[in-house]
Amino acid sequence: MSQRLTEVTAFLAEILTPRAPLTVIVDGGDHGAAGHFAARLAAAFPPSARAWNVDAVLGLTGSSGGALDSALNVLEPAADRVIVYLRSGGRGPAGPGERRAQVVIDNHDPQWPVIRELHPRLADPDRWHLAESQAFFAPRAAGWDDKFGEDLPAYAKAVDAVAPEPGDVVLDIGCGTGRALPALAAAVGPAGRVIGLDCTRDMLTTARTKGRDRWATLVQADARHLPVADAAAEVVFAAGLVHHLPDPAAGLAELARVTRAGGRLALFHPTGRAALAARHGRTLTADEPLNEANLEPLLTSAGWALSVYEDDDDRFLAVAVRVS
Repeated sequence: MSQRLTEVTAFLAEILTPRAPLTVIVDGGDHGAAGHFAARLAAAFPPSARAWNVDAVLGLTGSSGGALDSALNVLEPAADRVIVYLRSGGRGPAGPGERRAQVVIDNHDPQWPVIRELHPRLADPDRWHLAESQAFFAPRAAGWDDKFGEDLPAYAKAVDAVAPEPGDVVLDIGCGTGRALPALAAAVGPAGRVIGLDCTRDMLTTARTKGRDRWATLVQADARHLPVADAAAEVVFAAGLVHHLPDPAAGLAELARVTRAGGRLALFHPTGRAALAARHGRTLTADEPLNEANLEPLLTSAGWALSVYEDDDDRFLAVAVRVS
């Protein structure tokens, strides 16, 4: 039996037990995966918490009439109900059922589930986010460039757009395997400095295997709590970062803390938001943090002024300036 599955179900039982009695509804995935996960979650409850009722809601039809539109789509949130949604391959775009879930788990590999979203009323992100992010990215690190290597030219163009200058200090936050590091180092020249930070050791190991540590100092760090002095950098480059943070406003404020007045922030992804959502079997919603109507006030409240916003099929790029 998967040790990873045991870890996830034990953690969920730990944070939910004080709230019993509850009905925990496990939805998503295929029928077997949801039922298996529900059974393992029930088994993780301590004997003192037998007021639990764990249901696997499988194959029911919701408001749209589609087999993949779960009955959860028409259930209203309730104080005595927790919805656990399993993302997996083979399903259509996520419906309201997933968006209403208090717990969302990546279950593409049922032997390696990873918590991707957890409502803050259930647990503070400091209890789960870093470990779960590492669990998600570590198994993918070695093959990351094989899967996404064609994105390298897009990274170079994004670096050109944010225009680091010779002598600048640049931070690449969530640098992954370091695909932006050579272009950043070329822009700042020998008088500048580039630091690549990522929370996952395996990603940094792959960056070193690719020789990208020649271009930058590599540091393992949590983007939400950077080991960097105030106002240390002229440029912060963050590719595919903000939508992975449990609190985008706090994350943008931390990026502002380490940036000098007049410095620049680049939020980048080598595909646009719609294309990225489609890749993951989801559709865009108005409440997403990278939606321009949401991102601009988030940036403003964190000390940034948005100057560029592009959301095309072939890239997402937002550039903001640190205000004094």
